[in-house]
Amino acid sequence: MPETAGRIEKKPFGKMPDGTVIDEYLLSAGKICIGVVPYGGIVRRIEVPDNRGRMGNITLGFDRFEDYLTKSPYFGCITGRYANRIGGARFTLDGVEYRLPANNGPNTLHGGVNALDKQIWRVRQAAAENGVALELTHRSPDGAEGFPGNLDVTVVYSVTSSNEWRIDYKAATDRPTVLNLTNHAYFNLAGNGAGSILDHRIILNADRFTMVDSASIPTGEIAEVAGTPFDFRKATRIGERIRQPHPQLINGRGYDHNWIVTGADGKAPVLAARLEDPASGRVMEVLTTEPGIQFYTGNYLDGTLAGSGGGLYRQSDGLCLETQHFPDSPNKPQFPSTVLRPGETFASTTIHRFSVA
Repeated sequence: MPETAGRIEKKPFGKMPDGTVIDEYLLSAGKICIGVVPYGGIVRRIEVPDNRGRMGNITLGFDRFEDYLTKSPYFGCITGRYANRIGGARFTLDGVEYRLPANNGPNTLHGGVNALDKQIWRVRQAAAENGVALELTHRSPDGAEGFPGNLDVTVVYSVTSSNEWRIDYKAATDRPTVLNLTNHAYFNLAGNGAGSILDHRIILNADRFTMVDSASIPTGEIAEVAGTPFDFRKATRIGERIRQPHPQLINGRGYDHNWIVTGADGKAPVLAARLEDPASGRVMEVLTTEPGIQFYTGNYLDGTLAGSGGGLYRQSDGLCLETQHFPDSPNKPQFPSTVLRPGETFASTTIHRFSVA
């Protein structure tokens, strides 16, 4: 694909059960193209070149829109109001207990049953430097999935001539609430359907991670990565230690943990992760203003989902790098706060920077 200043194309992708047409927006700039679906703010494809210049889709997803309605394990979507888990499906804020849907055993996962990933977002083209951008907006009403406050959310997806996919989040509320937003893309730099990501090499810019119990709820303990299978401060093959009998790997069925990003201050994006596929040469760096990043190795993919191209997605056929605040923070006062109050603006940025080795 030749380098361009950027363009946005729109084409029909599918229909909701009530007949509402759902389009896909293709954002292209430099040597990157992403496909965005307003339902759930899903990023359905991310096409970047390998070290021979061949374009390939490096994110997991479906060819049919209907599959996103009935089968998707959060492929490429905006997750919230609270990304990741809230233990016991409840939290207390300003002395009031709020109860949420329990959709992950006794816990709440990614905001509940009918959360932001199940909404049709309003879409318009936005201004962008060195590329193109699509703005998605949604109002989550007071009481949605048990969360307080009318929440107005804006998410801007940009692609640039520097081969970056940027996500800018903003939100405001009219009542005190809790908020944690991320994108849940599954990556495989070898290409969608290319098999396991266990030969990818990863760096996580983190000295510590949050330990979890058998239900993947943080215990509140923060552990050092040094001397454990969780030390990715130097480039390491993902599969090198994933089968070790470490209690935390057993609890997560692999890697499904929150790393604490070194140097994150909530202002300028800092490097959180670097991922490389030695076979294709594709490299992705993830920079974020968020204090944490959830590294998940597709542990619950079980071969029952046929993805783009018809192949079955199996365990570790994709990985997630979800920039975020920590899981269960509303119930862990020692974690960075996720409380948003009226008059405040939630703002967060994550950048995915693509290159080849």
